[in-house]
Parts: sequence; structure tokens; C-alpha cells
Amino acid sequence: MRIRKYGDPVLETNCAPVAEFGTEELKRLVDDMFETMYAHKGVGLAAPQVGLAQRLTVIDPSAGENPDAKLVLINPEILEKRGKQVGEEGCLSIPGFREDVARAMHVRVRAQNVDGEFFETEGEELLARAVQHELDHLNGILFLSHLSPLKRDLIRRKIRKLQKAGEWE
Repeated sequence: MRIRKYGDPVLETNCAPVAEFGTEELKRLVDDMFETMYAHKGVGLAAPQVGLAQRLTVIDPSAGENPDAKLVLINPEILEKRGKQVGEEGCLSIPGFREDVARAMHVRVRAQNVDGEFFETEGEELLARAVQHELDHLNGILFLSHLSPLKRDLIRRKIRKLQKAGEWE
């Protein structure tokens, strides 16, 4: 799947809930999203990043090393945030840029699986960071929004230069 880059309007869209569950199409989409995420060496990928304005994300903080770490969150909502961590964050939709972002250290989330069954899960550290980052995507928010105005403007200027040079698709 093609990953949409900063500047694509779908990345700033508040996504619609997934309504149909258990379909082969949904299962194939989830598999394709994991494959795309691994191919780009990511730990999370949200549907808008592949052009779909749907509340769906896939996450694997092990980057494919541990099959049990794979997480599919459909129509997710964060129920609880605790603590604080500051760490480097990047985004497959903003390749080449990494900055420190403050996030909660612990999150508890309620979501649905591909069959539409509700479940809750918790995560800390990298998993908590990935969940918050990907849920931001579902609300049309990019990690740049968490940076200081100065850092955000600097990155935007660099991206504009890349766009003018034809190096940003």
C-alpha cells in the first residue's frame, strides 16, 4: 500500500467509525496494513496513512519480532492516561523527521477487533506512545502538532523545499 505523506488532506481528516466487521475485505486490509508497516520499518500504521478515513490502526512495538505483540485497534478510544514520558518520535507520513514528543507513560484503550468484539488493553512506554500517536492520526492530528511552533515551522519549511525539488510525493 502507498503511504500518504504530509500535505495529503486525508492525514488531517477526523476518521469515520468502521461499521462492517468480520469481512474478508477488512481482514485483508489489516494484513496489508501490517505488511506495509513492516516494509517501512514502522511500529504503527493508521488507516488514513494509506488513504482510508476509517478509525482503524495496526501496531506492533516489536517491529515484527514478536507475533504476540501485534495489535489491531478498530474504533479505539483511550479510557485512561497516566504518567509522562518524553521521547523521540517519527512518522511514516513524515519520513526523515524525528523529534522529542511528550506523551503519557501508560494508556488503557477500549477498541474492537476485526470481528467487531469489544476489548480493553493497556500499554506502557513504546506501546503507550504508539497507541497515542496512531489514535492522533484517526483524529486528523500529526505529531508535528505536539512540537513547539518554532520546530513545527522549521520542519514545514524543509518539507516545502523537498516538495519544490520534487523529492516529496
